[in-house]
Amino acid sequence: MRKLLSSGLMVFAGIVSTPAHVSKNQTHAARPPSDQRKDSRLEVLRRFFGKADCPARKYSQAFIEVADNNDLDWRLLPSISYVESTGGKAAKNNNFFGWDSGRAEFATPLAGIRTVADRLAHSRLYKNKDLDELLATYNPNAEYAEKVKSIMRRISPSE
Repeated sequence: MRKLLSSGLMVFAGIVSTPAHVSKNQTHAARPPSDQRKDSRLEVLRRFFGKADCPARKYSQAFIEVADNNDLDWRLLPSISYVESTGGKAAKNNNFFGWDSGRAEFATPLAGIRTVADRLAHSRLYKNKDLDELLATYNPNAEYAEKVKSIMRRISPSE
């Protein structure tokens, strides 16, 4: 009886401790996808980039979704892209952000948006820093942080 009980317990423990397969779609189930019809940020961002005829305008939805998925202020990446390349106008190699002092090359602008967002959210250089600390790490120039924050306020004054 003891042998049967212990072997049954082992099987049960093995079943309980086996991780369930989780699809990529399930991992983001807690965060509702950005809904273009309901999310006023999309039109705000499109209008901002549109006023300056920025190539980044067509990536407005991606900027918002990537920011949401990485717990970043939705105005941060568009503002950095505006300061660094006027929203893609002066971008080389799909690098809207001047990433790696402008040397980084991305397959597409979307790949650049995703990569930079991921680094700002998860890299030990940026993670757990407030906005001023993050921007000082991104570019230590004394005026840089204020330039980016000024653009953030132009996009949307309150957050």
